[in-house]
Formats: sequence, C-alpha cells, structure tokens
Amino acid sequence: MIRPGKKTWLAIALSAVAGFEGLRTTAYNDPVGIPTICFGYTHGVQIGDTATPEQCEQLLTDEVVQYAHDVSNLAAVPLSHEEKAAYTSFAYNVGTGAFERSTLLRKLNAGDRRGACNELPRWVYAKGIKLPGLVKRRAAERDLCLSGLGNEHASN
Repeated sequence: MIRPGKKTWLAIALSAVAGFEGLRTTAYNDPVGIPTICFGYTHGVQIGDTATPEQCEQLLTDEVVQYAHDVSNLAAVPLSHEEKAAYTSFAYNVGTGAFERSTLLRKLNAGDRRGACNELPRWVYAKGIKLPGLVKRRAAERDLCLSGLGNEHASN
C-alpha cells in the first residue's frame, strides 16, 4: 500500500509509478508485447535499447510531470495531493486519451470524487488480458485516491 504521509503530489506520484513499473535499463517487451525501458517508458523504444539509471530517472520525472499536467487540465474539480498522484499514476499507465474518455473522469468532473476513485479497479486489463500486476496497482491507486478525500489542500 502507498503511504503518502506529508509528501507532495509529485513525490507521491514518482514513488508510486517507480514502484509499480520498476527500473529496467535494457529494453524488454512488457506483458502484452510493447517494447519498454526504464520505468515503463514506451515512446520509440526498440528491443536492444539501453539507458542509464540517471536517464531513466529523468524520463520518469519528465513523464510524471507531463501526465500530472494533463490530469490537472482535464479535472474540473480541485484534487487533493493523493488524488492527483493516483490519477497521474493511472494516466501514466493507460495514457491521457484513455483517462480523458473514462467514466472515471466523468464521475470526477460531476463531483463524484469517491465514485471516480472506485473506477480505478476496473482498469486491470491489457489487450483483453487481466493482469495480476494491474489488479495490485489499481487497488493501491484506489486506496491512495480515497485517502485524499476530504483533504482541504488541493494541488491543481
């Protein structure tokens, strides 16, 4: 379980994404065959690519900041640090387009913040295959998201 403590949304999101994705400095095929490197980075990756841990950390930070920006732009309601971190981790994994088209975002923007958090466990399939790693990740993202409800310090 992710324990946010007093961390900012960025620290929580970086920790969550890095923990879920794991660091691999040599490109590999993910569970559904997508070439991947570093902390789940897929853009333009080819099998045989390599990266240093420092390059991977920079990619992770850049990507998390971009996905958080996208989440903030799409959310019509203020988010707690925990909600923003959970949705950023989710968007990092499924992409901004999927987040934008999701029932989760519709519920969030309608003011059903709890209902939005509870949508996360539905996203456990990749190419029609239920992945145990996604089940675990979504449960942790949901718990993180719900832990931020009622927090008065919004991060948008």
